[in-house]
Amino acid sequence: MPQAKTLSPKELRRVLDYTATRKHAARNRLMIMMTHLSGMRVGEVAALLKGDVLKQDGTVKDEIRLTAEQTKGKHARVVFVGEKLRREIATYLKLIPKRPNTAHLFATQKRSAFSANTLCQTVNMIYAQAGIDGASSHSGRRSFITTLSSKGVGVRVLAALAGHRSLASVMPYIDASDDMKRAAVELV
Repeated sequence: MPQAKTLSPKELRRVLDYTATRKHAARNRLMIMMTHLSGMRVGEVAALLKGDVLKQDGTVKDEIRLTAEQTKGKHARVVFVGEKLRREIATYLKLIPKRPNTAHLFATQKRSAFSANTLCQTVNMIYAQAGIDGASSHSGRRSFITTLSSKGVGVRVLAALAGHRSLASVMPYIDASDDMKRAAVELV
C-alpha cells in the first residue's frame, strides 16, 4: 500500500475551498485542520471531547492531553495546539450548537460520535472529491511532519510531536521534496 500523499499548501487550500462549499463545512474543515496543524491521527481526532480542547473559562487550550484510550499506541500524550489551530477551534465552536464538555467535539449527521473508521472514510472522501489523488486520512499527519522537517525541526522533536516512541517510526513520514534537496545543497 503506498504512503499517503503529502499535501502542498496549494493542495490543502483546494481541499479547504472544496469543503467550504459542502454540507458540514465548519466541522469538516476543522477535522482536516486538526490533522494538518497538530499531526493528530484521525482516530485521535474522532475521540476528542469538547472538554479536551476547552479550558474552564471557555477559551481554547494550548495543549490537548490525550488519554491512553484516545491514542493508537495506548500511550497518553500531549498534543501542542498552535495559534492557527486555536483560532480554527474557536471559530468552529462558535458555529455549532452548545453541548456539554463531555460531548464529542465532532458529531456525524445523526449526531453521534465518529468512529475512527467512519472519520477515516469521511476524510478520504473529502480528499477524493476535492481531486487530490493519493491523499488519505493520513495525509494531514504526513504533511504536518514533513512541513516541520523542511523547516529544520529535529527528528527527536518530530517523533515526540507525532507520539512515536522510536525515531525510526517517524522517518517514513518525512518526504524530501526537490525544494528541500535544492536548499540542502546550497548549505555546502
